[in-house]
Amino acid sequence: MAFEGLGEKLQETFKKLRGKGKLGEKDIKEAMREVKLALLEADVNFKVVKKFVKNVSEKCVGSEVLESLTPAQQVIKIVNDELTTLMGGSKSEIDFSGVGPTVIMMAGLQGAGKTTMTGKLALQLRKNYNKRPLLVACDIYRPAAIKQLEIVGKQIDVPVFQMGDKVSPVEIAKEGIKYARENSLNVVIIDTAGRLHIDEELMTELKDVKVAVDPNEILLVVDSMTGQDAVNVAETFNEALDISGVVLTKLDGDTRGGAALSIREIIQKPIKFIGVGEKMNDFEVFHPDRMASRILGMGDVLSLIEKAQEAIDEKEATELSQKMLENDFTYDDYLTALEQMKKLGPLNKIMEMIPGMPKEMKDIDFAAGEKELAKVKAIIQSMTAKERKNPKLIVGSSTRKKRIAQGSGTSLQAVNKLIKGHDMMRKQMKQFKSLTKKPGKKGLFGKLPF
Repeated sequence: MAFEGLGEKLQETFKKLRGKGKLGEKDIKEAMREVKLALLEADVNFKVVKKFVKNVSEKCVGSEVLESLTPAQQVIKIVNDELTTLMGGSKSEIDFSGVGPTVIMMAGLQGAGKTTMTGKLALQLRKNYNKRPLLVACDIYRPAAIKQLEIVGKQIDVPVFQMGDKVSPVEIAKEGIKYARENSLNVVIIDTAGRLHIDEELMTELKDVKVAVDPNEILLVVDSMTGQDAVNVAETFNEALDISGVVLTKLDGDTRGGAALSIREIIQKPIKFIGVGEKMNDFEVFHPDRMASRILGMGDVLSLIEKAQEAIDEKEATELSQKMLENDFTYDDYLTALEQMKKLGPLNKIMEMIPGMPKEMKDIDFAAGEKELAKVKAIIQSMTAKERKNPKLIVGSSTRKKRIAQGSGTSLQAVNKLIKGHDMMRKQMKQFKSLTKKPGKKGLFGKLPF
């Protein structure tokens, strides 16, 4: 996940500060040197790093921080606040039109994931904003671009307007908006053509489309994996089109995160959405405050709850969590919990949202896709009813483990992995319990299946 390296380095720096108790200016200076290096290694723009470290340092050397009873926590809060400000301060919403359809123009280089993001945005607007979107295919150059958009549209149940590849993008865009009005569709998302690199012809065409349709939003889709290049691309597109916001893709990949921390400061335009996976649902509104919390290892409880509310049966989740707390968590319950969690997405992403979650627990993937879940099912179904209800029967019995491995067509290692996963989930629940305010009272994790 993006920011993992940066997050680990910053958290290590703050761990050192917490261990010192009272802090002096020398301690702050050393910590800021480490913060600066961590940001530069994360491919954050040098000018942005310089300004960020200067702002944090000035606020940290004041008497309120140095003379505080918890100076390290004050420093962390300042860094958290500055990170939030750096990324935009607060979320930026779509500017919906009061009259007629809202027109959103998607722009970006080829390979950034623009067409996929166009579909993900349409799905988000249909599901979460109760809108009736239309996708308009204006990429007439890339082979199979129109077909790709039609496949995406079918996948998310959103209509696609296209006029083939012989009509100009300006004409297609205008006719698409006309079609939307005639069919009571209230959002038009225009998928424009990209290029392998920025050129004058591309910019001229995009400017022509902008003039013709006067969009409410111009969203630039940027590949976060490209680091500083992403910032340069954003600058060029913003100068030409005066974009309204940025959509960052591939934030779930092995990217250092520099683009997300640089773009807002450099072009003074908000990051509105982020792509966090390959599935159409892997698309989130960008919350600067929540992202700052994730980077600093403080979790993102609000996003976690929002995901849970969308995907999970609350009654079933409450029963499961209660069973865990009462040490009555069977293997059948474990399977149910895994299936529920799979609806939320990869578990390592969920772990990142939980405050104070140890790194080794974030790295464990209990349900790594369909194959892993199928294996878990086979193992549990090879147990006797008595074994499923009483996990302790298997833990110390090599004979039972061997029989279950043979019956499920798996290995002894796979059975041991399941036992470990079951035990780890119970331990997680005990950690979550400490985050609730009163024993027995449903806390923040009442909607989660653990």
